Amino acid sequence: MAKMIHSMVRVLDEARSLDFYQLAFGFRIIERLDFETFTLIYLGSDETPFELELTVNKGRTEPYQMGDGYGHLAVSVDDIEAEHARFTEAGLAPGKLVTFERDGALFARFFFVTDPDGYKIEVLQRHGRFL
Repeated sequence: MAKMIHSMVRVLDEARSLDFYQLAFGFRIIERLDFETFTLIYLGSDETPFELELTVNKGRTEPYQMGDGYGHLAVSVDDIEAEHARFTEAGLAPGKLVTFERDGALFARFFFVTDPDGYKIEVLQRHGRFL
């Protein structure tokens, strides 16, 4: 049986991205591997063994194009209102807080935030399937 272990995104500015992911989600560097033409930075937290891999291609000066295939990453939090307020106060420009129902019952409460490279991240209230 396969186990998901990480997702990778390419980032232009290592310091800017590390600051964002630490401030927004409390992610810390698990491992940083420097190679001749690129650097791999694995971020994580105590909440899950799943990691986010940031790839920094050395010498790259142009922002990456998202294309039309990328969707979003998702994280879950205990208190969506508190996190939305914290993101707002920190200047992270979160989107509006949305309540989404299905068949008359709460399905999800969430907002989106965009990282410095344009990647969308969905922040979900821990509930139902989003624990």
